[in-house]
Amino acid sequence: MNSPALQLNDVSVSLGGTTLVENVSFSVQAGEIVGIIGPNGGGKSTLLKAILGLHPYTGQIKLASPAAVGYVPQYFDFDRSFPLTVRELFRIRLGRSAFSSRNDNAARTLLRRVGADDIWTQQLGVLSGGELQRVLVALALARQPELLVLDEPSTGIDIGGEETLYNLIKKLADEQKITIVFVSHDLDVVYQYADQAVCLNKRMTCVGAPHTVLTEEVIEHTHGKLIKPFRHHRHA
Repeated sequence: MNSPALQLNDVSVSLGGTTLVENVSFSVQAGEIVGIIGPNGGGKSTLLKAILGLHPYTGQIKLASPAAVGYVPQYFDFDRSFPLTVRELFRIRLGRSAFSSRNDNAARTLLRRVGADDIWTQQLGVLSGGELQRVLVALALARQPELLVLDEPSTGIDIGGEETLYNLIKKLADEQKITIVFVSHDLDVVYQYADQAVCLNKRMTCVGAPHTVLTEEVIEHTHGKLIKPFRHHRHA
């Protein structure tokens, strides 16, 4: 087997004297999708930020080298009164070399792939939550990442938009071998799209194929109460 694209060995994160994540270990092969689930305050976002190098940690986090990483945060704070358009945001984030019609076309292609091409000239302040999330996903893809890390990427998106987004994520993993790690509260999404599920409530309570490890007992242990999976009626 090839070396993992991402490997965590006994990773723990403590901030301000409080342990937020403890002894997490799992590995991900190139092109696999990992869904991290767990309760609020269970350490999911903290673990993502450790993987991104944004939080100090103990243990070991190994990325295949070289590895470009794309990141989609759960929240994107900005001044909604500032007159910045989607096009201008792409140009700022991609740097001076992005000021060309060819790169504009490439950016619009990314937006089209996430179903957001029609907002190219709109100001960020007027976008809905779902539209803004799609812009952030497109920005992350502009880096041509080998690893894409998403913190609840479907926040503010309806079921139809969610399906479009996760189908895109699945296609990126299958066709381009991009490794995907995402956080979700939606068990149905993890069942349908993830190759591995990681259950996290400060400690890891499961890891493995979703249909194997996401038993009612494990879900109850992770969340502190029984939550049964609910399946959306998804249509092509």
